[in-house]
Amino acid sequence: MGGGRARVMVVEDDAAVRTVVGDYLRAAGYDVSLYSEGVSAREALRADLPDVLVVDRMLPGVTGDDLCREVRRSSDLPVIMLTALGAVEQRIRGLERGADDYVTKPFALKELRLRVDAQLRRRTPASPADAFTVGDFRIDPGRRRAWRGGEEIALTSREYELLLYCVQHPDQVLARDDLLGEVWGWSFGDTSTVTVHVRRLREKVEPEPRYPVYLRTEWGVGYRFTPRGDA
Repeated sequence: MGGGRARVMVVEDDAAVRTVVGDYLRAAGYDVSLYSEGVSAREALRADLPDVLVVDRMLPGVTGDDLCREVRRSSDLPVIMLTALGAVEQRIRGLERGADDYVTKPFALKELRLRVDAQLRRRTPASPADAFTVGDFRIDPGRRRAWRGGEEIALTSREYELLLYCVQHPDQVLARDDLLGEVWGWSFGDTSTVTVHVRRLREKVEPEPRYPVYLRTEWGVGYRFTPRGDA
């Protein structure tokens, strides 16, 4: 972000929603770029990444899912999906594509701004912190990077936050509701969001994701993080 205003790209095919969201975020102090479809947005993302991407999931042609997948190939850019699909299964699919957060239409503009604010805070640590090691994992909070067994783990912003919280609370039972509050900052919400991100994190840190040894399920409660992969 540097010293200037944070840049937010909004990709939304509904002209009224696009205009209102753009005006509101600009008034809140963001540098906003607006796109009505996925093709031009994809070219812009390839040329220069913003600080946060806000994208409608159901775009015609190149969809929000397509853009999210492309971004995830090479970047941990925070992605917030806008969706008119209220079913839990549909929201989960958006998260599985690599989104960090979602807002269901119709939504309050203030809610969207708060979600954007939260993503930016997570990418800008309040103060430098020393790297530390817990079990098989090494975390560098200052650079927001993580390693397992000496090999760097490619994480999205939200995956990094989830791993960091787990590493900071080793061998403890972590309830889904607590993770939703501590990692997402939500006082309430759909805990399937946590489930999807745990699944994504396992795919990156577990030797065999189907049989996790680090991030194990505590049935009916949540998860337990065992940093040395103990049985």
